Amino acid sequence: MKQRTLGLLLTAALLTPAAAQGTAPGQAPATAPASTPAPKTAPKLIPAANYVALGVFYYDQGNYDSAYVAFRAASERDPRNPEALLGLGRTQAKLRLFTASIDTLKKLTALDPRNVSGFIALAQAYQSQYTGTSDRSTLGGNLDEALKVLTDAEATARTAGGTGMNVDLSKIFNERGYVYRLKGDAASAIVAFRQANTLNPDNGVILYNLGDMYYASGDLTAAIDSLQQAVVVDPRDAFSRAYYAKLLALSGNTAAAKPEAAQAARLAPNNAYAVGQYGVVSYLAKDSVTATAQLQAAIRLEPLRYPEFYYYMGRLELDQGLLQAARGDLTKAAALASTNWEYLYYLGFSYERGQGTTAPDRAKALDNYQKALALNPGYRLAQDGIARVK
Repeated sequence: MKQRTLGLLLTAALLTPAAAQGTAPGQAPATAPASTPAPKTAPKLIPAANYVALGVFYYDQGNYDSAYVAFRAASERDPRNPEALLGLGRTQAKLRLFTASIDTLKKLTALDPRNVSGFIALAQAYQSQYTGTSDRSTLGGNLDEALKVLTDAEATARTAGGTGMNVDLSKIFNERGYVYRLKGDAASAIVAFRQANTLNPDNGVILYNLGDMYYASGDLTAAIDSLQQAVVVDPRDAFSRAYYAKLLALSGNTAAAKPEAAQAARLAPNNAYAVGQYGVVSYLAKDSVTATAQLQAAIRLEPLRYPEFYYYMGRLELDQGLLQAARGDLTKAAALASTNWEYLYYLGFSYERGQGTTAPDRAKALDNYQKALALNPGYRLAQDGIARVK
């Protein structure tokens, strides 16, 4: 329906005023006397800016198909319009048209080499193409290309100077942090996110990214501190608050974590991440009733996005002796996050156990323990599991 509406808007926009007015049913259109030919009126051309505005509206609504039509119309009207090319390139990436997106954004940066947003969008397109493929080994060069583009963006921002330079640089360093994280270089990612934070200390997204990277590197204390700052900067950001709550719970402070998690879920009741983290925190606080309700609600909201919630449902079911249900949820968690050794270990553990009519399956237990150990050769739980079932 939204695409059809856009088509009507674009068609209506091209009508001349006379055509738009039309005539009454059965009424012959007025004509000039035969001796005086009616003057011909050229169709009114709609400026590219109008299409850009329409594209921005649809893009912000998440209606990328309609945004694509509008931005493409704008770029056809004015092939050198930087806003049209930027919108088109970003939208193409959202629609997984990665090669076209990269080509569009390369054209933009060539036409407008001072366009910092264009460079950042191009770096994002390289990353999206890399993460959007099933065989990343074929696109390993994308991340290096993204870093080169961000180097160009930094040089452009510093040359331009001005009052907005620090904000532009903070966006560039934040994007650089994303690239290093994809490359598996945690130390460089933290450095980049720190630089972004120094340049733009009141940006909640940057603080969230920095905290996430601290947690990934094993520094839980620094991660909690960064996420706490993100919550202070933007108290209504459900993502930051929910993540902060989980980190508090993982640190053992479930008393402080649970109200934070509950508030995040209240702020965004349809946000699967916020709802699910309330379930995770409740599980860690040994509140199985709330944990079950919140985790199930999150899975209904986003069935494929968060394997963590299947994992914690599986842990709950293991605790309750519901082995069949636990095996099902842990299988989903391991399938959605096949490189997570903890998920594989607990899937193996669910097969090692048996209860009632559910028999243990030592072969499947061993297989999952071995997969977990292959991912993390020093994982003691997997080593112990293998020793038990061999």
